[in-house]
Amino acid sequence: MDKKKEWYSDWFDSDYYHSLYKNRDYSEAEFFIQKLVNYLSPGTEDRILDLACGKGRHSVFLNKLGFNVTGVDLSTNSISYAKQSENDRLHFNVHDMRKVYKKDSFEFIFNLFTSFGYFDSHDENETVISAIKDQLTVDGIVVIDYLNASKVVKELIPEEVKIEDGIEFHISKKVDSGNVIKTIKFKADGEDHLYQERVELISLEDFKDYLNATGLQLINTFGGYQLEPFNQSTSDRLIILAKKTK
Repeated sequence: MDKKKEWYSDWFDSDYYHSLYKNRDYSEAEFFIQKLVNYLSPGTEDRILDLACGKGRHSVFLNKLGFNVTGVDLSTNSISYAKQSENDRLHFNVHDMRKVYKKDSFEFIFNLFTSFGYFDSHDENETVISAIKDQLTVDGIVVIDYLNASKVVKELIPEEVKIEDGIEFHISKKVDSGNVIKTIKFKADGEDHLYQERVELISLEDFKDYLNATGLQLINTFGGYQLEPFNQSTSDRLIILAKKTK
Protein backbone atom coordinates (compact mmCIF):
# COMPACT_ATOMS: atom_id res chain seq x y z
CA MET A 1 0.00 0.00 0.00
CA ASP A 2 1.10 3.54 -0.68
CA LYS A 3 2.54 4.76 2.61
CA LYS A 4 1.23 8.29 1.95
CA LYS A 5 -2.33 7.03 2.26
CA GLU A 6 -1.72 5.57 5.70
CA TRP A 7 -2.60 8.73 7.62
CA TYR A 8 -2.78 6.81 10.90
CA SER A 9 0.89 5.76 10.72
CA ASP A 10 2.17 9.31 11.32
CA TRP A 11 -0.75 10.81 13.25
CA PHE A 12 -1.16 8.07 15.86
CA ASP A 13 2.60 8.08 16.41
CA SER A 14 2.66 11.85 16.97
CA ASP A 15 2.92 13.54 20.37
CA TYR A 16 0.32 16.03 19.09
CA TYR A 17 -2.23 13.24 18.73
CA HIS A 18 -1.84 12.41 22.41
CA SER A 19 -2.10 16.09 23.33
CA LEU A 20 -5.37 16.53 21.42
CA TYR A 21 -6.98 13.48 22.99
CA LYS A 22 -5.43 13.72 26.46
CA ASN A 23 -8.77 14.33 28.18
CA ARG A 24 -10.62 11.26 26.96
CA ASP A 25 -12.89 9.81 29.61
CA TYR A 26 -10.90 6.80 30.80
CA SER A 27 -13.22 6.25 33.76
CA GLU A 28 -15.98 5.61 31.22
CA ALA A 29 -13.65 3.27 29.32
CA GLU A 30 -12.85 1.30 32.46
CA PHE A 31 -16.55 1.13 33.32
CA PHE A 32 -17.22 -0.31 29.87
CA ILE A 33 -14.44 -2.86 30.18
CA GLN A 34 -15.75 -3.95 33.57
CA LYS A 35 -19.24 -4.36 32.07
CA LEU A 36 -17.78 -6.47 29.25
CA VAL A 37 -15.87 -8.66 31.69
CA ASN A 38 -18.99 -9.18 33.80
CA TYR A 39 -20.98 -10.08 30.69
CA LEU A 40 -18.39 -12.36 29.06
CA SER A 41 -17.04 -13.98 32.26
CA PRO A 42 -13.57 -14.82 30.94
CA GLY A 43 -11.51 -17.26 32.98
CA THR A 44 -8.31 -16.11 34.61
CA GLU A 45 -6.30 -18.33 32.26
CA ASP A 46 -8.08 -17.10 29.15
CA ARG A 47 -5.90 -14.99 26.87
CA ILE A 48 -7.09 -11.55 25.76
CA LEU A 49 -5.74 -9.65 22.75
CA ASP A 50 -6.23 -5.87 22.92
CA LEU A 51 -6.13 -5.10 19.19
CA ALA A 52 -5.05 -1.52 18.42
CA CYS A 53 -4.26 -0.91 22.07
CA GLY A 54 -2.66 2.54 21.78
CA LYS A 55 -0.59 3.29 24.89
CA GLY A 56 -2.06 0.26 26.61
CA ARG A 57 -4.21 1.86 29.27
CA HIS A 58 -7.07 -0.59 28.70
CA SER A 59 -4.72 -3.57 28.54
CA VAL A 60 -3.27 -2.48 31.88
CA PHE A 61 -6.76 -2.25 33.39
CA LEU A 62 -7.67 -5.72 32.11
CA ASN A 63 -4.44 -7.07 33.55
CA LYS A 64 -5.22 -5.47 36.93
CA LEU A 65 -8.52 -7.35 36.85
CA GLY A 66 -6.44 -10.51 36.76
CA PHE A 67 -6.28 -11.39 33.07
CA ASN A 68 -3.52 -12.50 30.74
CA VAL A 69 -3.38 -9.68 28.18
CA THR A 70 -1.42 -8.91 25.03
CA GLY A 71 -1.72 -5.44 23.53
CA VAL A 72 -0.69 -4.73 19.93
CA ASP A 73 -0.67 -1.49 17.98
CA LEU A 74 0.92 -0.06 14.84
CA SER A 75 2.35 2.94 16.72
CA THR A 76 5.95 2.36 17.79
CA ASN A 77 5.85 5.28 20.22
CA SER A 78 2.66 4.04 21.88
CA ILE A 79 4.02 0.53 22.30
CA SER A 80 7.31 1.86 23.69
CA TYR A 81 5.28 3.70 26.33
CA ALA A 82 3.06 0.68 27.03
CA LYS A 83 6.02 -1.65 27.52
CA GLN A 84 6.84 0.18 30.76
CA SER A 85 3.85 -1.64 32.28
CA GLU A 86 4.73 -5.15 31.11
CA ASN A 87 4.75 -8.10 33.48
CA ASP A 88 4.53 -11.88 33.14
CA ARG A 89 0.81 -11.62 32.21
CA LEU A 90 0.91 -8.36 30.26
CA HIS A 91 2.82 -7.95 27.00
CA PHE A 92 2.92 -5.37 24.20
CA ASN A 93 4.17 -5.49 20.63
CA VAL A 94 4.08 -3.42 17.45
CA HIS A 95 1.73 -5.10 15.01
CA ASP A 96 -0.45 -4.33 11.98
CA MET A 97 -4.03 -5.48 12.67
CA ARG A 98 -4.40 -6.65 9.07
CA LYS A 99 -1.98 -9.48 9.81
CA VAL A 100 -2.20 -12.50 12.09
CA TYR A 101 -0.23 -11.97 15.29
CA LYS A 102 -0.59 -15.47 16.78
CA LYS A 103 -2.86 -18.06 15.19
CA ASP A 104 -5.53 -19.79 17.31
CA SER A 105 -4.16 -18.16 20.45
CA PHE A 106 -6.80 -15.94 22.10
CA GLU A 107 -10.09 -16.72 23.78
CA PHE A 108 -11.07 -13.04 23.52
CA ILE A 109 -10.10 -10.19 21.21
CA PHE A 110 -11.10 -6.63 22.10
CA ASN A 111 -11.05 -3.93 19.42
CA LEU A 112 -12.24 -0.90 21.36
CA PHE A 113 -13.12 2.77 20.93
CA THR A 114 -13.39 2.98 17.13
CA SER A 115 -10.08 1.32 16.29
CA PHE A 116 -11.33 -0.01 12.96
CA GLY A 117 -12.36 1.39 9.59
CA TYR A 118 -9.14 3.31 8.89
CA PHE A 119 -8.29 1.59 5.65
CA ASP A 120 -8.72 2.34 1.97
CA SER A 121 -10.96 -0.54 0.94
CA HIS A 122 -13.66 -2.96 2.03
CA ASP A 123 -11.21 -5.75 1.25
CA GLU A 124 -8.84 -4.49 3.94
CA ASN A 125 -11.66 -4.33 6.47
CA GLU A 126 -12.49 -7.93 5.61
CA THR A 127 -8.80 -8.79 5.93
CA VAL A 128 -8.83 -7.45 9.51
CA ILE A 129 -11.92 -9.50 10.40
CA SER A 130 -10.37 -12.58 8.80
CA ALA A 131 -7.15 -12.07 10.79
CA ILE A 132 -9.23 -11.71 13.97
CA LYS A 133 -10.90 -15.05 13.27
CA ASP A 134 -7.55 -16.74 12.66
CA GLN A 135 -6.23 -15.50 16.00
CA LEU A 136 -9.24 -16.69 18.04
CA THR A 137 -9.52 -20.14 19.51
CA VAL A 138 -12.65 -22.15 18.68
CA ASP A 139 -15.57 -20.57 20.60
CA GLY A 140 -13.42 -17.46 21.06
CA ILE A 141 -15.20 -14.10 21.02
CA VAL A 142 -14.33 -10.76 19.43
CA VAL A 143 -15.74 -7.47 20.69
CA ILE A 144 -15.71 -4.59 18.19
CA ASP A 145 -16.68 -1.23 19.68
CA TYR A 146 -17.47 1.14 16.83
CA LEU A 147 -19.24 4.41 16.18
CA ASN A 148 -22.91 4.42 15.22
CA ALA A 149 -22.62 5.71 11.66
CA SER A 150 -26.15 7.09 11.32
CA LYS A 151 -25.95 9.10 14.54
CA VAL A 152 -22.47 10.42 13.74
CA VAL A 153 -23.73 11.80 10.42
CA LYS A 154 -26.81 13.31 12.03
CA GLU A 155 -24.85 15.05 14.82
CA LEU A 156 -21.69 16.01 12.90
CA ILE A 157 -20.07 19.25 14.13
CA PRO A 158 -18.50 20.89 11.04
CA GLU A 159 -16.05 23.21 12.84
CA GLU A 160 -14.61 23.44 16.36
CA VAL A 161 -11.51 24.66 18.20
CA LYS A 162 -9.86 22.81 21.09
CA ILE A 163 -6.93 24.04 23.16
CA GLU A 164 -4.74 21.36 24.72
CA ASP A 165 -1.20 21.70 26.07
CA GLY A 166 -1.20 25.30 24.87
CA ILE A 167 -1.90 24.25 21.28
CA GLU A 168 -4.95 25.61 19.46
CA PHE A 169 -6.32 22.77 17.34
CA HIS A 170 -8.68 23.84 14.53
CA ILE A 171 -10.84 20.85 13.64
CA SER A 172 -13.22 20.49 10.70
CA LYS A 173 -15.34 17.45 9.85
CA LYS A 174 -17.21 16.37 6.76
CA VAL A 175 -18.69 13.26 5.24
CA ASP A 176 -17.11 12.26 1.93
CA SER A 177 -17.46 9.00 -0.02
CA GLY A 178 -18.77 7.08 2.97
CA ASN A 179 -16.12 8.33 5.37
CA VAL A 180 -15.97 10.90 8.14
CA ILE A 181 -12.99 13.11 7.32
CA LYS A 182 -11.57 15.12 10.20
CA THR A 183 -9.00 17.77 9.27
CA ILE A 184 -6.79 19.02 12.12
CA LYS A 185 -4.74 22.20 11.70
CA PHE A 186 -2.53 23.83 14.32
CA LYS A 187 0.73 25.63 14.93
CA ALA A 188 3.28 24.09 17.30
CA ASP A 189 7.03 24.21 17.79
CA GLY A 190 7.24 27.07 15.33
CA GLU A 191 5.65 25.15 12.48
CA ASP A 192 2.23 24.77 10.86
CA HIS A 193 0.83 21.26 11.03
CA LEU A 194 -1.92 19.52 9.10
CA TYR A 195 -3.28 16.04 9.77
CA GLN A 196 -6.36 14.15 8.71
CA GLU A 197 -8.31 11.33 10.27
CA ARG A 198 -10.54 9.19 8.09
CA VAL A 199 -12.97 6.67 9.54
CA GLU A 200 -15.38 4.70 7.41
CA LEU A 201 -19.09 4.90 8.16
CA ILE A 202 -19.66 1.17 8.63
CA SER A 203 -23.21 0.10 9.41
CA LEU A 204 -24.40 -2.97 11.29
CA GLU A 205 -25.37 -4.53 7.95
CA ASP A 206 -21.84 -3.91 6.66
CA PHE A 207 -20.38 -5.63 9.71
CA LYS A 208 -22.74 -8.56 9.20
CA ASP A 209 -21.40 -8.91 5.66
CA TYR A 210 -17.80 -8.94 6.94
CA LEU A 211 -18.65 -11.53 9.58
CA ASN A 212 -20.50 -13.73 7.09
CA ALA A 213 -17.64 -13.52 4.60
CA THR A 214 -15.08 -14.61 7.19
CA GLY A 215 -17.18 -17.21 9.01
CA LEU A 216 -17.63 -15.45 12.34
CA GLN A 217 -21.06 -15.74 13.97
CA LEU A 218 -22.76 -12.61 15.27
CA ILE A 219 -24.00 -13.31 18.80
CA ASN A 220 -25.07 -9.89 20.10
CA THR A 221 -25.06 -6.13 19.56
CA PHE A 222 -25.17 -3.27 22.04
CA GLY A 223 -25.69 0.46 21.64
CA GLY A 224 -23.52 1.86 24.43
CA TYR A 225 -21.22 1.23 27.35
CA GLN A 226 -24.12 0.22 29.61
CA LEU A 227 -24.59 -2.70 27.17
CA GLU A 228 -28.06 -1.47 26.30
CA PRO A 229 -29.74 -2.70 23.06
CA PHE A 230 -28.54 -1.14 19.81
CA ASN A 231 -30.84 1.40 18.16
CA GLN A 232 -29.69 2.74 14.81
CA SER A 233 -31.30 6.14 15.36
CA THR A 234 -30.37 6.86 18.98
CA SER A 235 -27.45 4.71 20.12
CA ASP A 236 -24.08 6.36 20.72
CA ARG A 237 -22.12 3.24 19.80
CA LEU A 238 -22.34 0.05 17.77
CA ILE A 239 -20.82 -2.75 19.85
CA ILE A 240 -20.58 -6.11 18.11
CA LEU A 241 -19.91 -9.49 19.69
CA ALA A 242 -19.08 -12.38 17.38
CA LYS A 243 -17.86 -15.92 17.89
CA LYS A 244 -15.53 -18.30 16.07
CA THR A 245 -17.48 -21.54 15.87
CA LYS A 246 -14.99 -23.65 13.96
